[in-house]
Amino acid sequence: MKPDDPLLKILACPLDKGPLVLDEDGGALVNPRLRRRYPVVDGIPQLLPSSGVPADEARPTGGSGPDREPA
Repeated sequence: MKPDDPLLKILACPLDKGPLVLDEDGGALVNPRLRRRYPVVDGIPQLLPSSGVPADEARPTGGSGPDREPA
């Protein structure tokens, strides 16, 4: 999916029905309000509520790794 895709204007988060933002590499749509990421597979957004993952789990940052304990 590309940033100028007209589909981005009509896609909405399946949970809060708000707008989604394409991430930097175009591999996911992000809901910054709920901090959820929805993958884009072969150019098709996967917008089922169950396909969304917490943004922090989708892209771990730093050296802590995905199995770190929440603060």
